[in-house]
Formats: sequence, structure tokens, C-alpha cells
Amino acid sequence: MTHSPAEALLFEVPVPVPPVEQLLLLAGQYTRHNDTLDRALASPTEPDPHAHAASAQQLASETSAAIIAVLDQHPCPGPDLSNALVRLSQLAYLSAQSVGHTAHKARELTALAPQDIVTSTAHIAQEQDRGHSGASAPPADRLPPAHRTALHDIARGHAVVTESMGRQYVNNRGPRILISTLRHLESTGLVDRAERSAAPAFKGGPPQDRLRLTPAGVRAVAALVGHRPATTAAPTQMSPPNPVSHPRSR
Repeated sequence: MTHSPAEALLFEVPVPVPPVEQLLLLAGQYTRHNDTLDRALASPTEPDPHAHAASAQQLASETSAAIIAVLDQHPCPGPDLSNALVRLSQLAYLSAQSVGHTAHKARELTALAPQDIVTSTAHIAQEQDRGHSGASAPPADRLPPAHRTALHDIARGHAVVTESMGRQYVNNRGPRILISTLRHLESTGLVDRAERSAAPAFKGGPPQDRLRLTPAGVRAVAALVGHRPATTAAPTQMSPPNPVSHPRSR
């Protein structure tokens, strides 16, 4: 039996991704965007001033779509959720505005996006979790504290694997992530690596491996952020971007 094209579509519509997972995936996309800019800025040749435009426009569009998805679930947001949505709107605007700037300025405009999206996502998930306060902790919440910390740092785009004297180690901004912790997260399918996708640790050095969440890792972090208090600053508070070292900016 064959189906008409219209009937076939009924069997191919993908299951919508929950907004919290959608936002965590978006944070990963911003990290990849920033890594691409970092590699371009670390190159000895002048980067194409328009190379980042398509990616930045796509990120702005997807951020706006994520905001709509959250509002569809929470049409009357409380103060924390409203603040999170305001921050996401700011990120959409900054990403769109970065199209008209040089690669160096564009990198500054999206520097805080991954970590701010994760912070905003925590507030959104906690608002969503208020109606399920009696629910038991999800399986992800039973992970050891070091594993949960590592997953959150990776979600924020703060962790890479680098190599020194033949040994690998994790370079991150939060509490130290042991290589044994990383290997366990990789073996359980929560984390993988984008090899040589992050900028070098020093001028002239080799590219580093970006750590990123797998789909299973995204689901795990989505469960975790809804069951733990937000420990990062409120999403409406702005902090200066972490300094990004670029050969031509020195």
C-alpha cells in the first residue's frame, strides 16, 4: 500500500523538542559559532568580514523561536522567567547586530551567549518545575556531583580538551574536571568531542577539542537545571566578556 505525499508527511513530522532542551541545544550552537570566530581570528590571514553573517542570523532566528516556544508553555511568566526571556531577547538582538560588524567585534557580542542561555534555561526550568515539586529526582540527579558540575560547565561552552607533553587534560573555567570524569561521561554517552574545533590555548599552538553535550547529555542537563537552584548571576545582570586572546588584538 502506498501513501500520497500529503499522507506521508503525517508519518515524518518530528517530535517537538521541549523548550529547555531546545535552549541547551542553542547554547551549543552559540559555542560552535564562537569557536569558528576564534579560529578565524587566530589565523594568520585576515578573516572574511562576512563569514559569520549567515551563522549569526540563524542564531538570532533560533533564539527568537526558542522564546516563542517558552511563551507558548508559560503565557503569563513570573518575574524570574520574564527576566530570563528579556536576556534571551537581548542575545537575539546582539546576534543579529553582529552581522554588520567585524569578526572581532562580532565575537565580543556573542561571547556571553552560551553561559547566559544556560542561566536563563535554569530559571525557565525551575518555573516549569514548580508544578511538580513532589516529583522524585530524575535519574540525572543521581549522578555524582563532579559529573553534574562537569556537564554544566560543558553546557556553558567552558570546557575543552588540550594536550601537553603527550598527556590530555580538561581546560575549563569552573572546578577542575578530571580526565577520568570526562572519560566516564564519554563512555556513558553524555559527552563527546569536536576535535580541533576550538581555538589554540596559546599563539601558534594546536587547536583544542571542544567538549559538547550529546542528545542524551542535553536531556540529562535539562533534568538537572530544573532540580537545582540557579547558582549563576541573574540573567539580566551583565558582566564583561571573558578576555579572548587573538593574535591581531595584541
